[in-house]
Amino acid sequence: MSSRTHLYQTRVTWSDAAGTSSYAAYGRDHILHIEGNPDLAMSADPAFRGDPARHNPEELLVASISSCHMLWYLALCAGHGVTVTAYEDNASGTLTEAEGGRFVEVRLKPKVTLGAGDAEKARQLHEAAHQRCFIANSVNFPVIVVPEIVAAG
Repeated sequence: MSSRTHLYQTRVTWSDAAGTSSYAAYGRDHILHIEGNPDLAMSADPAFRGDPARHNPEELLVASISSCHMLWYLALCAGHGVTVTAYEDNASGTLTEAEGGRFVEVRLKPKVTLGAGDAEKARQLHEAAHQRCFIANSVNFPVIVVPEIVAAG
């Protein structure tokens, strides 16, 4: 089996005239730049003095796992004769501040609407998608998938 390597580059910029004279003194707002894409206004989680109107790294981690799972799932369904007409995932991630802070779990709750195909096969393909998801394979905490399959009509 051949191995391919992919490089992903991002740039984060931050500045604050007041600087980091104390923990409460500096702003958490920063910009995520990815070439060819719109800039993304970022901040810390509001629990860590961030702006709730901006995205934070913790949300983006959960969103990355959710999106990766969905993309694999849709590809697998397409290849197995399962027609998906809608997909919605209300994902959540649990972070604990114990021992320096870390995620302890991400839970995906995809709701899949089928246009055609076997509902049991559609459910099984979630496990295959989970096994293939690049992001889920890269984290050191459980990613739990609890799918709901709905037949159209």
